[in-house]
Amino acid sequence: MKTYFTALMLISFFSSCFNQNTSLQMPENTAPTASFYDFKMPALEGNEIVDFQQFKGKKVVLLNVASKCGYTPQYADWEAFYKNNKDKVVVLGFPANNFMRQEPGSDEEIAAFCERNYGVTFPMFKKIEVKGKDQHPLYKWLSDKSLNGWNDKEPSWNFCKYLVDEEGKLTHFFPSGVKPDDAAFKQAIGL
Repeated sequence: MKTYFTALMLISFFSSCFNQNTSLQMPENTAPTASFYDFKMPALEGNEIVDFQQFKGKKVVLLNVASKCGYTPQYADWEAFYKNNKDKVVVLGFPANNFMRQEPGSDEEIAAFCERNYGVTFPMFKKIEVKGKDQHPLYKWLSDKSLNGWNDKEPSWNFCKYLVDEEGKLTHFFPSGVKPDDAAFKQAIGL
C-alpha cells in the first residue's frame, strides 16, 4: 500500500511538472450566459442542499479535491486561508475521482479523512465528476466559455482552482500547484 501511495505521489508530482499552466484571467467586457448563483448542491455530510445564492457578496474559491494525491496536503493551506479570510472569501471543496482514481472513498470516508487529517471546516460537497462525459453542471459552467463568458479550461489534475467574484462571475483559473500564498493568487483575490 505504501508503494502504491508513493507511486501516486510521484505521478502527481511529474504531472504537475509537465503541466505548468499559468493562471487564466477573465478578459474585459465578458458576459456570462449563466450565473454561479444558479447552482444548488448537496453538502458532503447530511442531507443539506447548499444554495450558492448564500455566497453573494463574497469571493469564492472552488477546488476539485482528492485524498490520495500529491497535492492533498494543500487541504491544510486552504483551511488556514479559509479560517483567516472567511468574512470575505469562501473556499468550496468538490471531491472528484477523475484523476488516477485518487478519490475512491465514499462521501462519509472523505469527510472523515478531511476532518481527521486536515481539520477541514470549509464547505465540502458530495463527490462529482469534474470533467468528461459525466461532468457535473457546475464544472461544465466553470469550463465552458459559452456559459461562463470566457474560460474553457477544465481541471487538468486535482486541486485546480477557480475564482468567482462577489457578483458571481468567474474571474480566474489556477492550476494545481498554486497555493493561497502564490503572488498571482494573492493579486487576483485582492487580499
